Amino acid sequence: MFAYLVKRVFQAIAVMLVISLIGFAIQGNLGDPLRELVGQSVSEETRNELRDQLGLNDPFLVQYWRFLGNAVHGDLGTSYFFKEPAVDVILKKLPATLELVFGATVIIVGLSVPLGVYTAIKPNSWLSRAIMAISIVGISIPVFLTAILMIYLFSVELGWAPSFGRGETVHVFGYWDTNFLTLDGWAHIVMPSIALSSIMLPMFIRLIRAEMMEVLQSEYVRFAKAKGIAPWRIYFIHALKNTLLPVITVGGVQIGTMVAYTILTETVFSWPGMGSMFLEAVNRTDTPLIVAYLIVVGFIFVVTNTIVDLIYGLVNPTVKLARLGA
Repeated sequence: MFAYLVKRVFQAIAVMLVISLIGFAIQGNLGDPLRELVGQSVSEETRNELRDQLGLNDPFLVQYWRFLGNAVHGDLGTSYFFKEPAVDVILKKLPATLELVFGATVIIVGLSVPLGVYTAIKPNSWLSRAIMAISIVGISIPVFLTAILMIYLFSVELGWAPSFGRGETVHVFGYWDTNFLTLDGWAHIVMPSIALSSIMLPMFIRLIRAEMMEVLQSEYVRFAKAKGIAPWRIYFIHALKNTLLPVITVGGVQIGTMVAYTILTETVFSWPGMGSMFLEAVNRTDTPLIVAYLIVVGFIFVVTNTIVDLIYGLVNPTVKLARLGA
């Protein structure tokens, strides 16, 4: 375990270096930072002096090395618009995004497992056929269209749920304000969570169904049935455990991907998270904030994949962690 963790740490460092290099390289193509800092009225001579002072005329590798040195100390630059460290801006927006992803994950796990198992056990029932038909529709509809339709139906027509913002939140610690401690917060997060989960839920139902149907054909399941073991134990303990191995691998990557999908969901619901912040940063050419966002999201992917590999080893002890990291 220790050797595996050390190996994954070095791999994570290498991946983060690549992400930081790509993020830092593209910022030069996003616009002139001096335009955001001083506007259009400053003379060209003054601009050149400022570029020298800020190190913008230095060679690329010199600038990148300076950026890495600052990044190691937690400094990813200062936002042009917010006039404060980009990391602080992201940390203020991060709780809203993580809670939205958590809500969507709970919906995905809570529905995909029982529905996937049911459709595998009774593939020819009318309910299974209906679930699979709906899942095809769910995969085909973009998440932003689902969000718009939900707002029209449940907010505009029925008036059941609010259509924008986080509502009332409770301060927990640091930058963390949570939706989960107030009824108004719950009312605001339900629809965005459902909309965000809509693109992943059908895929997980179909994945669990396919894996479960394959496992149910294995010899050990037939032997368990011959021994007279209760069907629910066979399905939900013996078969489901092996079904979840590939699901965990795919699920970990997809949950990390949902952080990127929140851009569309947060925009439609005016959710004050990292996704909407990123779009605003792009519109304002706030390059330090854009680069910081890319690095933070990349870090979330790296951490998520490492945790998934660890969970994979716990679920299936026969898997050698050292091989997973190969």
